[in-house]
Amino acid sequence: MGLFKKNPFGHILFLKKWLIRILGVMTHRRFRGFNELQIEGSEVIKNLPDTNVLFISNHQTYFADVVAMFHVFNASLSGRVDSIKNVGYLWNPKLNIYYVAAKETMKSGLLPKILAYVGSISIERTWRSQGKDVNRQVKMSDISSIAKALDDGWVITFPQGTTTPFKPIRKGTAHIIKRYQPIVVPIVIDGFRRSFDKKGLRVKKKNILQSMEIKQPLDIDYENDEIADIVEKIEYAIEQHSSFLKVIPKEEIEAEEELNKKREW
Repeated sequence: MGLFKKNPFGHILFLKKWLIRILGVMTHRRFRGFNELQIEGSEVIKNLPDTNVLFISNHQTYFADVVAMFHVFNASLSGRVDSIKNVGYLWNPKLNIYYVAAKETMKSGLLPKILAYVGSISIERTWRSQGKDVNRQVKMSDISSIAKALDDGWVITFPQGTTTPFKPIRKGTAHIIKRYQPIVVPIVIDGFRRSFDKKGLRVKKKNILQSMEIKQPLDIDYENDEIADIVEKIEYAIEQHSSFLKVIPKEEIEAEEELNKKREW
């Protein structure tokens, strides 16, 4: 790899590699030390193609969810099954992993800007901005950026667009799936909102069992499935359909939603 070789977004790969290594070492104990990450299904990762893969997941913190996925993906690619033991898997990380994030979040401080360089596809949210509800058109440049990332590698997205559980799936994710026909891999996480603060930067509580289940790719008929069909498949796959509501007490969901409103960046 050339010293100044860049990815399609203009990021220098050599620098990106070292950022992943350093941040990976700094965060490893958050998932294997202070707390323990229980992983299931990571063998799915090794069988995926190098590009045009879309990971869809429920969302619990701004950054810890994505960081954990970077650990699990790279550990799996280096031969570990359902384990992130021995952080050496970060010496040669996969450099074409991207994640979708709100632009205002990624510009809100030095650390978010560093995390953005690691692989953020920063987009403008159409439904919320600076803690207020908005209603604006999707920017085609944002869609193009996601398409560019899929063409180059893997993309992680949180189709609810919020860390509040059981919120509706944004149809934009379904449109992207239908248009670009990626392999869609569902991930279900838990324990992160109990382990970390809202941003996912500070360990809030130790000795929490975190979990990450990586499921088999969704069966999608890209030609015949309607947007509503794809949305429903996503809801069930990431366990955010209303039928799963009985698992989490209503009061906990309402309390989480209220906290979200107060802590929006």
